Amino acid sequence: MNIRQKFLLVAAIGLLPIALSYGLMPQKSLSFLFDISVSDPNGIHIFRAVMGLYLALIMFWLIGVFIVQIRQAALYSLIVFMFGLAAGRILSLIIDGMPHWLLVVYLVLELGFGVIGILLIKKSD
Repeated sequence: MNIRQKFLLVAAIGLLPIALSYGLMPQKSLSFLFDISVSDPNGIHIFRAVMGLYLALIMFWLIGVFIVQIRQAALYSLIVFMFGLAAGRILSLIIDGMPHWLLVVYLVLELGFGVIGILLIKKSD
């Protein structure tokens, strides 16, 4: 297994619990993790849709682990996903102030994974 495959696999495995915490039982997990109350169907619906987006990309990255023709596209999608999340978090920091410490950790990880993804793309060119 090469470094790109390992990177995609680590990202997929690392994001799986985050995806499930957002959407599997958001009324319980988000309350436990972040002291967020989500109880109405619209809020639950939004978090489950976010979970679906995470799971779809995780599946794409896993496909990229095993199918060489998809690997480069999987790396690009990982970069876009990570930097997109990081951009939203940075915007929120500017507008809303400091969030829960775990969300700041997510921001650091997203920036790191995005940068590593770029380095791996450049290395493969």
